[in-house]
Amino acid sequence: QVNWFLWGGADNINQYVSDYVGGILMEEYGITLNRVGLTDTAEAVNIVLGEKEAGNMDAGSVDMIWINGENFRTMKQGGLAWCGYTETMPNNALINWDHPAIANDFGVPVDGCEVPWSRAQFAFAHDSATLPNPPKSIPELIEWIKANPGQFTYPAPPDFTGAVFVRHVFYYAAGGVDNLLGDFDQAKYDEAAAKTWAILNEIEPFLWREGQTYPTSVTQLNELFANKEVALVFNYEPAQFGLAVQARPYPETVMSYGLTDGTIGNTNYTIIPFNSPNKAAALVLQNLLASGEVQLEKAQPAVWGTSPGIEMSRTSAEVQAAFAAIERHPSVVSADELA
Repeated sequence: QVNWFLWGGADNINQYVSDYVGGILMEEYGITLNRVGLTDTAEAVNIVLGEKEAGNMDAGSVDMIWINGENFRTMKQGGLAWCGYTETMPNNALINWDHPAIANDFGVPVDGCEVPWSRAQFAFAHDSATLPNPPKSIPELIEWIKANPGQFTYPAPPDFTGAVFVRHVFYYAAGGVDNLLGDFDQAKYDEAAAKTWAILNEIEPFLWREGQTYPTSVTQLNELFANKEVALVFNYEPAQFGLAVQARPYPETVMSYGLTDGTIGNTNYTIIPFNSPNKAAALVLQNLLASGEVQLEKAQPAVWGTSPGIEMSRTSAEVQAAFAAIERHPSVVSADELA
């Protein structure tokens, strides 16, 4: 058995993991996949941390975590990750570790402590029938929020979607991403942070419910948009907008888009805790997730529509052809436009 702890807020992702991945894991390897749904990845990290503090060094309850950057940093710095094994994976050959956005997770070197699963890039969406010309940059958005009270909100951090929205405001406050390249500069951070909080405080009275309350998750934000309580929605996974149109909480007139000043993209990973008692099963699972066929299934718009964490050009000719033939839902912004 392998106990995989991961965010459980999307039914399509849960189904892909439990049925498709779990089915292959059982049929081909005789391994039972136990998917443990989370509302916040930090829950799993705290379990591992608590076990380490209690002296549980080899019989932990978590075998694998779908992890994001800040939680990876916590695990790596705290000695909570199993490291140094990635080159033993047959499908490691499909991973481009020379790419800095693969080799580093939110600026923290991966160093063989996790395996890429997917890539994502932030996008906005609007109903073109009611809002034909949405704001296309952060400064435009700030002005639009003030001119359209109650029509915008964002999930309260530490929700990862709300946090990435705040980072977009931070990049704008810093004068653009180019001003943040290089080693960390505390003075530069303090100046940009002060401007960021000032902007967020300035727009707060113009938010949904006058900023007195915020959605607690991207799921709740999606519901507000579906109910026409807000006019804009956003997601790390643009394919989710197409799925929402197909499932009909969103009308067919919903369209997604990037920003003229860019949007944040990232790689997400899976990690095996240092005290997992089922490391062999977790390693088989990680290798399976990094296969061309399993990444291809994940890229199908009706399944998930997320971008691969591997280099599809390194997979078989059949997988490459099938990947090239994938048709994007008309509501989903193209990867080329986002890039």
